[in-house]
Amino acid sequence: MGRFPSDLKEFIDGITWTYAKTMPEWPHFYIVRSKVDENLFVKLIEHIRQYGYQGKFYNETYTYFEEDGLIYWTMGNPVFETTIINRARNKI
Repeated sequence: MGRFPSDLKEFIDGITWTYAKTMPEWPHFYIVRSKVDENLFVKLIEHIRQYGYQGKFYNETYTYFEEDGLIYWTMGNPVFETTIINRARNKI
């Protein structure tokens, strides 16, 4: 498993993540593609998918990437269709 390169680390640490208030039973945060740097958003998706691991969430399988106690994932759509990247603390 890899680590985030410095440009991605700076990106994820420097943006505002929005709390997913519609899912308080499963606390997590997200960013929206249209509100952040497009190139870094795509690079983050690609990094998660290249260096992440497969994990189950209910009946779905997603690719997760974990670093510094945070887990990152998308909903599995093709890169060009992905509009949200999620993150949460601890294991999902």
